[in-house]
Amino acid sequence: MSLKAIVLAAGEGTRLRPVTETKPKALIPILCKPLLQWHIEALLEIVEEIVVVTGYMSELVVKYLESTGLMSGRIKIVKQEVLLGTGHAVLEAIKVLSPDDVVIVSYSDIFLEDWRVFEEISKIDDNVIVGVHVPNPQDYGVLIVDNNMWLKHIIEKPEQPQVDLVNAGIYKLSVRDIVENSDVQLSPRGELEFPSIINRVVAKKPVRVFEYSGKWIDVGKPWHILEANKIALSKIKTTIKGKITEPVYIRGEVYVEEEAEILPFTIIEGPTYIGKGARIGPHAYIRPWSVICQNSKIGFSVEVKESVIMENVHASHLSYIGDSVICESVNLGAGTVIANLRFDEKPIKMNIKGVVENTGRVKLGSIIGAYVKTGVNVSIMPGVKIGSYSWIMPGTVVYRDVPSKVIYPSHSTLLMETK
Repeated sequence: MSLKAIVLAAGEGTRLRPVTETKPKALIPILCKPLLQWHIEALLEIVEEIVVVTGYMSELVVKYLESTGLMSGRIKIVKQEVLLGTGHAVLEAIKVLSPDDVVIVSYSDIFLEDWRVFEEISKIDDNVIVGVHVPNPQDYGVLIVDNNMWLKHIIEKPEQPQVDLVNAGIYKLSVRDIVENSDVQLSPRGELEFPSIINRVVAKKPVRVFEYSGKWIDVGKPWHILEANKIALSKIKTTIKGKITEPVYIRGEVYVEEEAEILPFTIIEGPTYIGKGARIGPHAYIRPWSVICQNSKIGFSVEVKESVIMENVHASHLSYIGDSVICESVNLGAGTVIANLRFDEKPIKMNIKGVVENTGRVKLGSIIGAYVKTGVNVSIMPGVKIGSYSWIMPGTVVYRDVPSKVIYPSHSTLLMETK
């Protein structure tokens, strides 16, 4: 019997758009490192082999793993050709495993404060599901347990949950038990869900619930990217590997990667993470809880506050970026201001797949998709999403979401080749 792992990285992440228009959600960066890599690095410490199930934009996942050297003999790729749910993904993965194997199954869109949970459940002899207490259990699979913390049943998204303990998206099971209980009905949305298989297993064999007490987040909506990075930022310690040209003022915990450059009269307040090859300043102001990734440029008199700036972003001068997610290769023209607070100071709302949702955040700026360009003196209101490849004309005030590949406000379609 061997301990293996399955990491599910096939999902399309439609609720995360426009972020997932150009990358799968498994590659969303947390401290400039994809979610998937956090799972893989933690699991490689304890398992013999990992099966990564890809689907949406599979080629980008494979290309990334190859570029980092993670595609060793201990990692296999299985492509889920048709996205038919988490249960179907697991069943595709176990085709390359032995019935005698035990597997840790992990959803790649979750982020943890303490990754030792994989090691802890590996030491438990029984089948295991990890549970976590959340304030909004109605959004997840609720775990019904007995007094000894054995699982009785998983109830998916109940309207009136009786408990706040939910499925954390991490399991340890024998491959044989998965196979023998795989004949389950499709969910209302036409998918084969892994919790349905777990409910079948429970009817025959005990499944222990392991209560995870650290911070946990399911990165399912755009503002969750900010929250997941905040969890990771709370763990960093000051490390300066890049070049600093004095005078630079650094306060709090600040991590500066290799080849990054901090130019004079820049202020950086931690916790903040500066990625490899980033260029900050001169006279820039980086406020706490900010992440600026590889080869991005934050230039003269640009202020960044509690935002995630992905790779190759240029905000060269005179801009404000507040509580926002800026995807790869965005160019913000001089004077671009991203507002993050309503006049009435009520929580910001955001349109998610046609439904206006309360984000629960009083401060939230914009979610800007990849390759967007803004002209000079553009103002973007709180909670606005701008689709990838769009251009925002100079002097524009953006009050509502902008589709992908358009010139705004004319809404003419951009005639361009996109990679």
